[in-house]
Amino acid sequence: MKQRRWLMGMPITVEIVDASATAEAFDEVYAYFDYVDQTFSPFKETSEVSRINRGELALADACRDMQTILELAETTREQTGGFFDVWHDSKFDPSGVVKGWAIDEAASLLYMKGLRNFYVDAGGDVQVYGRNAEHDVWTVGICHPFKLDQIVKRVALDDRGIATSGSYLRGAHIYNPHSDAPLDEIVSITVIGEDVLEADRMATAAYAMGRVGIHFIEALPGFEAYMIDHQGQATMTTGFADYVVAPMRVRA
Repeated sequence: MKQRRWLMGMPITVEIVDASATAEAFDEVYAYFDYVDQTFSPFKETSEVSRINRGELALADACRDMQTILELAETTREQTGGFFDVWHDSKFDPSGVVKGWAIDEAASLLYMKGLRNFYVDAGGDVQVYGRNAEHDVWTVGICHPFKLDQIVKRVALDDRGIATSGSYLRGAHIYNPHSDAPLDEIVSITVIGEDVLEADRMATAAYAMGRVGIHFIEALPGFEAYMIDHQGQATMTTGFADYVVAPMRVRA
């Protein structure tokens, strides 16, 4: 069973190949993403994030999930030398950690239901578990940043997450907190991690670092990355090629 719905300003796709999959399982996942959108969107006037930015809600009084996000954001800031920061021009925007966290939590909802073979894809960031309908590992395509209808690489993932940060779809929305200079060295960096939350937060930080972001990921145990610069030159970490699959293995 497979469904796609538009939430959080992006397409969210869920596919479950277990025989025990139900329509209710999909509804629960999409209801969860709607909750995340209502709580964390910086574009919705009634969200907690918007209320925090207007000074109507103190951080200490925000919901438990907001406290979790704040802790994750601070941990990531420390781990990345400050390149990941949810504050920009005195505005609070935790989107760089919320998306991966929400995908990971949604996948956990399915896993706790006893489902073992599925993926959750929100705007191209993906968490996979188990096997696909052909009993093979899931394959995930990395979008070509200059030719959006093409896939530049496909990778095979087994119970892992993948996330891409870049400017080619949403324009400039990630900033280097250490500099006012525009981020114009690279157009995208895709990171594979133990789960999509880890991949997403490190991809955001690595993109903010520019060209040196690929070296930052190289030094992180358990992570691999694929970076494309403005000249179309690709650079990958030493273990990334282990995930790349040949075209004939692509799932129809």
